[in-house]
Amino acid sequence: MAFAGRWETETQEGYDAFCKLLGIPDDIIEKGRDYKLITEVIQNGNDFTWTQIYPTNAKVSNKFTIGKESDMETIGGKKFKATVSLDGGKLSVSFPNYHHTSEISGGKLIEVNTLT
Repeated sequence: MAFAGRWETETQEGYDAFCKLLGIPDDIIEKGRDYKLITEVIQNGNDFTWTQIYPTNAKVSNKFTIGKESDMETIGGKKFKATVSLDGGKLSVSFPNYHHTSEISGGKLIEVNTLT
């Protein structure tokens, strides 16, 4: 499955509830509600560079190899170690407090975050 490309957020379902459960303050939730987040993915086989670009030009970039533990960082600057897996065309990784999956469907990048 090829994830490489530049993807722009089209919709966000459950954004407010997810942010509240993560403890993000209401004023920050309000500012981020209509952001058009850009996700840039460079893929070379099982090696990825996954960059999220926020409207303020803040960036978070994580490099990882499928199946190998990697150093990761959240937008809030929290550093952690995680292993990204690929199963059934979906990338899957656990962040602190939530689990993230990504897949390409209908020519779009679909990302789902679930609290853990």
